[in-house]
Amino acid sequence: MTSATSRSLLELIDGADERGLAAAGLACLDRCLPLLAADRGDALRPVWAAVARGDGGAWGEAAAKALAELDAEGGDGTGEAAVREMLATAPPAWTAEALRAWAGACSVTALDLHGRFDAAGVPDGLVERCRAGDADGAGPLLAGELRRQQAVLESAAHGPTGLRRVRELSVEGGRVLRAVVSRRARTA
Repeated sequence: MTSATSRSLLELIDGADERGLAAAGLACLDRCLPLLAADRGDALRPVWAAVARGDGGAWGEAAAKALAELDAEGGDGTGEAAVREMLATAPPAWTAEALRAWAGACSVTALDLHGRFDAAGVPDGLVERCRAGDADGAGPLLAGELRRQQAVLESAAHGPTGLRRVRELSVEGGRVLRAVVSRRARTA
């Protein structure tokens, strides 16, 4: 749940610059990657490097190469198509409009995927309510992903120096999701 002084996820996305939007969408993808590839390796490293440099030219090329690499890897089927779609729809153009639409779509997808793994599931409309600032009824995985997305956007606002925190949040979120997927696989 967000505090009264916190901005909603929608407000943070609306106020982000190109680098922040690219980092936000990429971080969502990075955290959900365990659903696609057990060992994510370094497929997204060149994309992160392009974000750090704010290099729109390298961004599109790096995203396309990462998609090709990750398309060759298998997945467990749970959310696999959604994760591929996040990367496949990364805009080749480094523009605020294109990146804002992509970051917003990645946000929804990541929240929905995390919500699927909550014991209670995700009632209709909950993801959009969470993005607007009302996290009542969100399970622990959905609430945790919401907090990470907000922290990513707040950290990315500090430019290249904030990207270290963004990467830390992505690694942490990926570990959480990987552990949940692993636990589910053992009990299935």
